[in-house]
Amino acid sequence: MEKFGLGVYTLTQAARLVHTDRASIKRWLFGYDYKHTRAQAEPRRYHSDPLWTPQYAEDELGEKVIGFQDLLEVRIVREFVQHGVPLLVIRRCLEVARREFQMDDYPLSTQRFSTDGRTIFREVLREGHESEILDLRNRQYVIKDIIKPSLYAGIDYEAGVAKRWYPQGKDRRTIVIDPDLQFGKPTVRDAGIPTETLYASYLAEGKDKAAVARIYELPTRQVDAAIRFEERLAA
Repeated sequence: MEKFGLGVYTLTQAARLVHTDRASIKRWLFGYDYKHTRAQAEPRRYHSDPLWTPQYAEDELGEKVIGFQDLLEVRIVREFVQHGVPLLVIRRCLEVARREFQMDDYPLSTQRFSTDGRTIFREVLREGHESEILDLRNRQYVIKDIIKPSLYAGIDYEAGVAKRWYPQGKDRRTIVIDPDLQFGKPTVRDAGIPTETLYASYLAEGKDKAAVARIYELPTRQVDAAIRFEERLAA
């Protein structure tokens, strides 16, 4: 696959954008080792495989990085985890969605999952026998809370595949995350300038928005949008 147009995010950058922690993304996308001790037995070491294969091979660019499709998929996984869904259930949701959609990767962020995801989630719960899955049957509200229209509201699709993400929603299209622009960095859409660049200039100019607008020949409102976006990420 051509690497241009995939987007490039370090785990720290991805964690900021999807509002989770770096360690979780590392576990989800690169797997992890753990020890488990059974009664009167020596501890055994186990390995948990990644939920899917990231767009970049591990350390392909000198450090662990992920692509745009990985980023959007992680957003959905984060929603599941925050609602108490075990990774076993998430893994099965991915398996069922791939089978139902006849695709290999990234089913959670496709347009079809936004409409069919509740059915898939119910199917996984219905087929499961583990205690943690049975517990979730008594908490059916999580289906509605996780797979909600607002989770997909800022995503532009082409042929059902996510192509760009407006992290502030489609009604606020000033800031876009597009793998074809600036390697997927959050960018002021009309100007093609990364928000982090404008924010750095804002700090260098003594927090003078008008000065930044003059330097980059932008409307002040676009500079202001970039600053507010970066400050929210920092918070």
